Amino acid sequence: MTFPVPSATRPTGPLAGLTVVDLTRALAGPHAAMMLGDLGADVIKVENPQGGDDTRGWGPPFVEPDRGERESTYFLCANRNKKSVTLDLKDDAGRAALRALVRQADVLMENFRPGVLDRLGFSQQQLAEINSRLVVLSISGFGHDGPEAARAGYDQIAQGEAGLMSVTGSAPTDVQRVGVPIADLLAGMYGAFGVLAALQERERTGRGQVVRASLLAAVVGVHAFQGTKWTVAGQTGEASGNHHPSISPYGLFDTADGAVQIAVGSEGLWRRFCDGFGLDATTPGMESNPHRVANSKQVQEMVSDAFALHTTDELLSKLDRIGVPAGRIRSIREVYEWEQTRSQGLLIDVDHETLGTITLPGPPLRFFDSDGTELTHNQHTAPPVLGADNDLIESTLLAEHR
Repeated sequence: MTFPVPSATRPTGPLAGLTVVDLTRALAGPHAAMMLGDLGADVIKVENPQGGDDTRGWGPPFVEPDRGERESTYFLCANRNKKSVTLDLKDDAGRAALRALVRQADVLMENFRPGVLDRLGFSQQQLAEINSRLVVLSISGFGHDGPEAARAGYDQIAQGEAGLMSVTGSAPTDVQRVGVPIADLLAGMYGAFGVLAALQERERTGRGQVVRASLLAAVVGVHAFQGTKWTVAGQTGEASGNHHPSISPYGLFDTADGAVQIAVGSEGLWRRFCDGFGLDATTPGMESNPHRVANSKQVQEMVSDAFALHTTDELLSKLDRIGVPAGRIRSIREVYEWEQTRSQGLLIDVDHETLGTITLPGPPLRFFDSDGTELTHNQHTAPPVLGADNDLIESTLLAEHR
């Protein structure tokens, strides 16, 4: 049985026909559910009647339309392509409605603290009894078991605990958080990835399963070379500012009127760079990447001296001519005004119930037919106001009793 959706608004795309019940709030879970909604899944966001998702109150900034309601831009970032229903899960009627939704769903997502859903009557075993084909995504802060499973998960705390802040910043004495909630976002991305894998396995087995993700695991999962630097070489990475700890020169350099970044990631690029700026690629201590990393301060000074008399635009033009990867530092505003961003479909216009037409960051994936024709999978919808689709609950319950 599928949920009643008018044909004019029925999602299309790779996940069309898939129903997701989204019990999550804040960012990690909502981002995972939004990823599936972007691909055509019918996502039903279940919210507390008293205020809804916490992020509806996170601000400023808020946007206040003429009618007086205020909308949180934080909430708008993670809840496009969803419906909203309100249920009090501490109430018998609310739990009955949720059971009806779960019975007809393909996926349920939740990020309660471990044990909370069990106490509400929706343990893993109970969910499987309601719907044996259900795939459950469960996201926690530090994992669902182990000695610290009960800890609440907040992004900046996870960034610190999972080692990311120790390798981010200008120096080991000046560690910094990443400027977006990267632990939350990564947990959501890994979670969505796991859900799709579980759905694929369900095609073979006919049964659902539980996928677990955590902020801790998500950050450790992207340690990349910083992880193996310790696990294999026994060396602890540290914050090294805007210069790569294993490649040189690779980083941010001042210009006469700003800054540019360069990535000299091979010996061929190093020779090309030196030829372009009249430098000797075989200077003692700079003849190979390991030598340049060991003498990174000397290399950085040499590059800085070569760049100091050029403007950013001059340098970018020259670096492009000689084939050395480079780029400028753009503000968020400049990114969204950049034609390249727009060309990739990374801005979408949607009609919001209280705000009217608004522009949102768009989904990062594009799909093409084998002949190169871009496929338009989904007509995107704005993040819903609280309880906008409560009539869905009544129709679902009625459908159950037919």
